[in-house]
Amino acid sequence: MLILTAAAGLAVACGGPATTAAPASTSDSVPGMVPSGGGITSMPGMSMPATTGSAAQAPVSAHAVTIEGFAFAPAAITVKVGTTVTWTNKDQDAHTVTAQDRSFSSTPLNTGATYQFTFTKPGTHAYLCTIHPFMTATVVVTP
Repeated sequence: MLILTAAAGLAVACGGPATTAAPASTSDSVPGMVPSGGGITSMPGMSMPATTGSAAQAPVSAHAVTIEGFAFAPAAITVKVGTTVTWTNKDQDAHTVTAQDRSFSSTPLNTGATYQFTFTKPGTHAYLCTIHPFMTATVVVTP
């Protein structure tokens, strides 16, 4: 009730009528708000950032992989044949980028170091850090 009283007081202070309403349920609309798809998304005169689908979509289309927090991010990427992927180590510890089939392999990368590899054959290329073998990821190469 404190919130409703404060809201009524604000309405009076702003020149609006002082009214007290019963609390709205989650299914009720809120005056001045524009509902969309089951939730309130905007107020008149205000814009909201655009939202997209789930962030947990994989694989991601990218040309860069970050090594941070003892993980490759993104853990799965998709690129076209001929694409050069760049890995950058942002950890304090050294890491490698090594294909499980040994088709590509970096030397240990210190903090800030990068490794690049150009993918010339389609397929799924699993890789890991040979220093920390629990760190794994994949590059999917499409024609």
